[in-house]
Amino acid sequence: MTIPRRSWRGAGAFAAAAVVGLAGGVISAAPAAAHTPTWAVTCSEVTLNLTAYSSKATNEVTVSVVGGEDLLATTEFGREYHTKTPLQLPKHDKELQVRLVVKAGDDAKYSFEQTKTAPVCEDDETPPQETPSETPSETPSETPSTEPSASETAEPSAEPSETATEAAPAPAESSSSAPDLAETGSSSATPVIGGAALAVLLAGGGILWSVRKRRGVQH
Repeated sequence: MTIPRRSWRGAGAFAAAAVVGLAGGVISAAPAAAHTPTWAVTCSEVTLNLTAYSSKATNEVTVSVVGGEDLLATTEFGREYHTKTPLQLPKHDKELQVRLVVKAGDDAKYSFEQTKTAPVCEDDETPPQETPSETPSETPSETPSTEPSASETAEPSAEPSETATEAAPAPAESSSSAPDLAETGSSSATPVIGGAALAVLLAGGGILWSVRKRRGVQH
């Protein structure tokens, strides 16, 4: 029995189409079965989104700070795992290294390990300290302004000086009374003049008595 060539050709074309269709189905199904670990790290938190893992195997995930504590202790999951609440990072003033470890239960080749850096949040940065030279410069400028100046302190001394100058003319009044006494004829030289006049009168009287006595003797 001889099979026509057209029949062989039709059978070959059908087989080729079947192979292509099967291959396309495998290729299209491959991404759905792939293990996809997705995660993000910020300055304060970590989020996880693990999908397309085998639901028939036991998978594990761990998140920790390198050289520090675990943010997520080893946790088992099935087909997927999501963080409903982001994992909180501790406050830090320098960058932190965060590590994610995922162990696939169906095959070790699907396991995943990666490290990301958590930057420092702006609120956690240490503010620059002021230099010591700034603080003393402000203190002297404010202190003198609150204390009274030398001119204000010396004002009370003005009153005694004015009182002294006003009281000084008082002795001058007593000296001005001296001319008034001289006008009345009283002076410290009056007794001397009187004594000299009396001496002249006595001397004249003595001379006159001696002359009369001599005349009486002659007669």
